[in-house]
Amino acid sequence: MNSLSLEMLALIIGGVCLALLCLLIIAIRIPKRLKSDYFVSCWKDLQLHCKDKKTWPQALQEADKLLDKALKKRKFKGKTMGERMVSAQKTFTDNDAAWFAHNIKKKLLADPNFKLRESDVKDALVGFRQALRDLGALPDGKTRDS
Repeated sequence: MNSLSLEMLALIIGGVCLALLCLLIIAIRIPKRLKSDYFVSCWKDLQLHCKDKKTWPQALQEADKLLDKALKKRKFKGKTMGERMVSAQKTFTDNDAAWFAHNIKKKLLADPNFKLRESDVKDALVGFRQALRDLGALPDGKTRDS
């Protein structure tokens, strides 16, 4: 009888360990809720670069990094930002605008002499902002934040 109770005890402990392992795996895979206060603060900081034409590239680079951070925190799969954006494309309400924004930033990196037009900067920032809203990083508020 003693061996039977040891077998039952081992079975119960094994079952509990298996259940905890399953819960841990599920917890790791569930996308984290984003702390919008952090993203709002970063967004306001990058907007300061919009006042001067010389710092527009910096604003776009910071917006791109912010979007990538949100994609990573939401656990979209991919080794590169482009792969993560493909994974998230059904989440974006305006996928083309998000890609336009990311591609403008890539052009800046490839060619430091790339001439930015004000309309392109505005369109890119609107695309980044909407993508961040779609991911839950920025609130969907009616306040003017661009």
